[in-house]
Amino acid sequence: MLNETRYEHIVLNEARVPMIAGTTMKVIELALDHLAYGWSPEELHFQHPHLSLGQIHSALAYYWDHRAELDEDIERRLQLVDHLQQTMPSTSLAERLKARGRI
Repeated sequence: MLNETRYEHIVLNEARVPMIAGTTMKVIELALDHLAYGWSPEELHFQHPHLSLGQIHSALAYYWDHRAELDEDIERRLQLVDHLQQTMPSTSLAERLKARGRI
């Protein structure tokens, strides 16, 4: 079950994660594209043509209005990735790529 928010195009899923309504995209994913690449709403629309500009602006407004909470979530996710990379055994492909200086 999805819960509506005060943002026209944003809903909270069962885990209370903000999602862009009618899609499987999390607000945090779009915000990361905006932050990491410096993409404007128009560039985000070009990169994600399945999203309307209204959905994009609503997602960015939600991010900026809930920045502290979502930035904490981003940090938790980065720490999890770091932990997994440090604790997971290397695969033969990963070992070959490291040996070749590719990663």
